[in-house]
Amino acid sequence: MIGLKVEGLQVRFGDFTAVHELGFEVAPGESFGLVGESGSGKSTVLRAICGLAPHSRGTFALTGEGELPAPGSKAFRRRVQMVFQDPYGSLHPRQTVDRMLAEPLAIHSIGDAERRITAMLDAVGLGSAFRFRYPHQLSGGQRQRVAIARALILEPELLLLDEPTSALDASVQAEVLNLLEALRRERGLSFLMVSHDLAVVTHLCERLMVMRQGRAVETLAAPALARGEVAADYTRELMKASAGFVRA
Repeated sequence: MIGLKVEGLQVRFGDFTAVHELGFEVAPGESFGLVGESGSGKSTVLRAICGLAPHSRGTFALTGEGELPAPGSKAFRRRVQMVFQDPYGSLHPRQTVDRMLAEPLAIHSIGDAERRITAMLDAVGLGSAFRFRYPHQLSGGQRQRVAIARALILEPELLLLDEPTSALDASVQAEVLNLLEALRRERGLSFLMVSHDLAVVTHLCERLMVMRQGRAVETLAAPALARGEVAADYTRELMKASAGFVRA
């Protein structure tokens, strides 16, 4: 298992600073959440880690035993994968599920594609019947399961989850969250998850950091949040605004 350590991370877009000197650590095997309102910089942190957004200052590195790859390297990308928010936009509309799952295997020169694709579709609850379908033939929940399968087919150890259920119907969200938790325990994964939904984070994460305008507000355990044991006024306001966290 691997973890992640982020120190002094700053992300700028021109004159605008989206993330200010942020630091946190995800222990190997832990599920850690970043929460906050829209525009707080949560997703930008994930994009900086996986190389989709430039960071102007600070460092991040994998932690754990053995030799660990440097950020940005091909080996790093194999061990760190990301599931995006919108399953309607993250899958190529003209590629079959089979091709989408085969492509990362080819990029990383991993053989035995037939067995790996079949096994991964079974693991996410779809099965081989979905192998040659196109995204428009799938529901939103099925598309997100394909996105999870694509991320996991390289057998990564750290999964970056960018609001993985926010684009789904409420009835489907719980199914996908339970699937992610089961996969984490079965495969010994570490999670870094972004969400604006406190109920989702307390369901899936063990600890979380509250963010506001690109800065850390506080870090606390998920059970403490569920009990309302928070230190920052901003976190209390988030609890009031989040369904299921209204306190008398």
